[in-house]
Amino acid sequence: QWTMTNTTNQYSSLMIMMAMAMKLGMAPFHFWVPEVTQGTPLTSGLLLLTWQKLAPISIMYQISPSLNVSLLLTLSILSIMAGSWGGLNQTQLRKILAYSSITHMGWMMAVLPYNPNMTILNLTIYIILTTTAFLLLNLNSSTTTLLLSRTWNKMTWLTPLIPSTLLSLGGLPPLTGFLPKWAIIEEFTKNNSLIIPTIMATITLLNLYFYLRLIYSTSITLLPMSNNVKMKWQFEHTKPTPFLPTLIALTTLLLPISPFMLMIL
Repeated sequence: QWTMTNTTNQYSSLMIMMAMAMKLGMAPFHFWVPEVTQGTPLTSGLLLLTWQKLAPISIMYQISPSLNVSLLLTLSILSIMAGSWGGLNQTQLRKILAYSSITHMGWMMAVLPYNPNMTILNLTIYIILTTTAFLLLNLNSSTTTLLLSRTWNKMTWLTPLIPSTLLSLGGLPPLTGFLPKWAIIEEFTKNNSLIIPTIMATITLLNLYFYLRLIYSTSITLLPMSNNVKMKWQFEHTKPTPFLPTLIALTTLLLPISPFMLMIL
């Protein structure tokens, strides 16, 4: 019986790895991800950046013992660089989240040869964070930084939620997004590898910069406007989102139970 875990042929595993890298949107095969995400609605973009990752990552998980570690780490660092640099000058929120996805794929694939279960944990947290971000933007009908800056006058209660979700996506403690980066860096240090996680963490700081730029637009400053702009006296009715409170709690409060999660791995 043929099984994916027995890819003894070096060239076949190499071809599978490159094909899955293209499917995941890893650099240097990442150019389609921002453009396709930008051309779709927010709900379709959510499926593109979350659900579509499950199949290729499951295949990579199965063939992880036979992967070329050096090539995979090279693709991972290139993905982190492409995702971090690409999102700096963007004003379209869907493109920013697409570049963020490319960066997260780099972190997931980097730890795959050392601890495949850590990749699954990272994927789970990534799906939670990205789903929360897309649902909040869809609820606010925001697709650009200009529309995001009107949150305070449109849905005031979203003003603290969007920044906390973005900071969690950036991996800032004590939010949930800090857990996968912390665990991956710890896994690298266990394997006596210090240079690679240092490079990855340093480049990822650029992601935090454009997240902070979005937070600045959302809740700290207002874009220039004429003096006759009036505050709304009645806010819009919110759409029913039964899963959003749970997702927001998971996005921000999952770090305290991280020792238990890491113990399972």
